[in-house]
Amino acid sequence: MIWWLVDLLLVAALIGLAWHVVRGGSLFRSVVWFLAYGLFMALAWVRLGAADVALAEAAIGAGVTGALLLAAARQMERRLE
Repeated sequence: MIWWLVDLLLVAALIGLAWHVVRGGSLFRSVVWFLAYGLFMALAWVRLGAADVALAEAAIGAGVTGALLLAAARQMERRLE
């Protein structure tokens, strides 16, 4: 009975995080919002019953891709200075 509220909050959080990724104030902030978005997507996959996809999303989306994006953002900010 309460799961529809959890799903609604999860969808609202995903939409809000996606908006922050696109409209982030700086490159670093956008990458951090993207990492949070990846973790919430993993939660969404768990709610959909796809635990294997959730694990891959958390490992690849938030882990590997996040580290690569943070390194790229650091390189770009150094070049802009």
